[in-house]
Amino acid sequence: MPTTEFSKPASGRPILGIETSCDETGVALLRWEPGAPGRGLLAHTLYSQIKLHADYGGVVPELASRDHVRKLLPLIREATAEAGLRVQDLGGVAYTAGPGLVGALLVGASVGRALAWALGVPAVGVHHMEGHLLAPLLEDDPPQPPFVALLVSGGHSLLVEVEAIGQYTILGDTLDDAAGEAFDKTAKMMGLPYPGGPALAKLAERGHAGACRFSRPMTDRPGLDFSFSGLKTQVLLAWQASDHGEQTRADIARAFEEAIIDTLIIKCRRALEASGTARLVIAGGVGANRRLRSELAAVAAKDGFRVYFPRLDFCTDNGAMIALAGAIRLAGGQHQDETVQVRPRWDLQSLPAA
Repeated sequence: MPTTEFSKPASGRPILGIETSCDETGVALLRWEPGAPGRGLLAHTLYSQIKLHADYGGVVPELASRDHVRKLLPLIREATAEAGLRVQDLGGVAYTAGPGLVGALLVGASVGRALAWALGVPAVGVHHMEGHLLAPLLEDDPPQPPFVALLVSGGHSLLVEVEAIGQYTILGDTLDDAAGEAFDKTAKMMGLPYPGGPALAKLAERGHAGACRFSRPMTDRPGLDFSFSGLKTQVLLAWQASDHGEQTRADIARAFEEAIIDTLIIKCRRALEASGTARLVIAGGVGANRRLRSELAAVAAKDGFRVYFPRLDFCTDNGAMIALAGAIRLAGGQHQDETVQVRPRWDLQSLPAA
């Protein structure tokens, strides 16, 4: 299978990355270093809208878009100051063009495209999930293709075979709720605060192993697709039948988390076997889950494959992953014209090779 060698953009000047796909405004500056993209990261800053949306129990798209408008330019100034640069020093701009909330995407795309036009530098729209997929390349010991990637977040649960940067095959997808979405909805059902996923994982640490057990959905049949809606129903029935005590809630949270993690691990092992590779990348917000990281590391040591995680800061949405993905695309001569375009729905497999 072919691999992609990293090369330096012609200008050698830093790339600005902008992430505004949902409820976090991320900005980063990355100066391209062949073979060591992570060490070229000059600055990254992030603003989370958690407090803004907490009263509503979920993201309100219009409020998210307005907050990106308020925060994006100050964050760009903050990142350039941190790196000791001016915007005039930029060699290119990368922004998230999709998938995501259309209004939120348009904020980042408009600012990114306008800034690039004003500076006379190229701009490129980045696929949000490609950003997550490439986030482990920001580390000191990055994976090289071919590998299998598990992209697991609030909106996505994907198993992807990566032959080269930009050459992706979807091996498995979710048929209903994504894993992160199942975490958030289950947490809300049990009365946990927003955002529910991290709160549920923290509660699960106090749960007793074996106090209750839920099924591992779709692991009793061949295939690599996911489905977590039935698991949510099992938890709902267990919660309704319980005494609603704090320890019971922790026990249910642990059993739910174990069911999700076991399912993800089973599917990952199948995907590695099907692809014939021995490298696994974990990316996306759920990739920050401590139990998932610990248990996958143990399984990797036992089975003889290598597992790569991005640092916790780069599991959730961030500008660094967009700067990196954009730098790779710009290095290959890919860029957008002056039209501001976003794609709220965007098939990862439709991307061109880098």
